Amino acid sequence: MRDDSFLAGRLNQIWSMLFPEVERKNNIIIKFKGKWKNKFGHIKLLRNKSTEIAINSHFKSQEIPEYIIDLTIAHELVHYMHGFNSPLEKRFKHPHKGNIVNRELISRGFGSMLKKEKEFVKSFWPGFIEKNRGKNFSFFRNIFKA
Repeated sequence: MRDDSFLAGRLNQIWSMLFPEVERKNNIIIKFKGKWKNKFGHIKLLRNKSTEIAINSHFKSQEIPEYIIDLTIAHELVHYMHGFNSPLEKRFKHPHKGNIVNRELISRGFGSMLKKEKEFVKSFWPGFIEKNRGKNFSFFRNIFKA
């Protein structure tokens, strides 16, 4: 079952296998949050100095391949290691300038996943969003019908 415990397990496995040199300097909370059509996840520093990694709640669906979840977690870990929304020293002025995230992911073995993600976004994601948005919108349309 894909829940927040599942995400914590994936985070720990990805971190230990592919980011072992990156020091975990604060508490990191990873959870499903939001149902976004235009982003897969984000990272933010909380007031208590913990880091929150939010993963799109659409990814709870078994229709979403696990590699998409893993790649999203790895993407946010790259931001963490670069000092964005983490206590680590900030290594760059902008989090995405110069394709730094993808270059880092490729250097850590995620190159083929990035190619698969591009195809996923092009061929599967729009239909998935439309199908799942339609359910929510029709529910609200029925409530507000006069």
